[in-house]
Amino acid sequence: MTRARILETDVGIHGDVAVDMYDQMQRRLRDKGWLATGAIISSGLSSGIALEIGPGPGYLGLEWLMHTQGTTLKGLDISSEMIAVAERNAKVYGLTERVTYVQGSGARLPFDDGTFDGVFTTQSLHEWSEPEATFLEIWRVLKPAGRLVVSDFRRDMSPLVKGFLWLMAKPKLLRRGLVTSLNAAYTPAEVRAILPEPMQSLCKTTAGPMNLRIVGTKN
Repeated sequence: MTRARILETDVGIHGDVAVDMYDQMQRRLRDKGWLATGAIISSGLSSGIALEIGPGPGYLGLEWLMHTQGTTLKGLDISSEMIAVAERNAKVYGLTERVTYVQGSGARLPFDDGTFDGVFTTQSLHEWSEPEATFLEIWRVLKPAGRLVVSDFRRDMSPLVKGFLWLMAKPKLLRRGLVTSLNAAYTPAEVRAILPEPMQSLCKTTAGPMNLRIVGTKN
C-alpha cells in the first residue's frame, strides 16, 4: 500500500550550500544525458516561446533552447538565488538573448492570457502548494493549440527503483532532499484527480518506472 503524501516545502531552494549542491546535481544529470530534453521535444514542444516552471539552475531549459531552432524561453522560479544561478549558466551557454528568468509563483503566473506556445516543468509538481490553481494558470497562459509537458517523480515507484535513485543522488548530502521529494510526489491516480476541467479530457497522464508525465494540448 502506498503511503500518504508528506508535503514538502513550497519556498524553493535557498542558501549557498543547497543552491550549489543542486546546481552540481543538475549539471551531472546534463553531462550524463539524463535530462528530459528529448522527451519534451518528442512530446511536440519544439517551437515558439515556452515557459519553464521551476527551472532551478536552468540546464533543462537551456538544453531545450540548444536543441530547437528560433525558440525563446521564460523561466519562472520562486527562489531568487536559483534564478541568479540560472542567469549565470545562460551566459555560459551564450543564450542570454533567448531566455529570461522571472521570480514568482506558478499559482499566480505574471503573464498575459495566451502568451506561450508551450509550458514544461520537471520535478516541481510535488512542491506546488496550490496544484489545481497552478494547472489552471498554465492553461490560461497557453495559446490555443499550445502544448503542456509536466513530469515528476511518482510516489508509488518500486523499492528497487527508489534504491537506485538513492545511490545515484550526488552530492550525497542531497539524499535527504530526495527522500522528502519522493514522499511528496503524487501517484498517477492522484494527478488525474487534481487535474481541473477541461484539462482532464485534453491531457494524458502516463507512468514509467520512476516518473509520471502529463502531456496535453489546449483546444
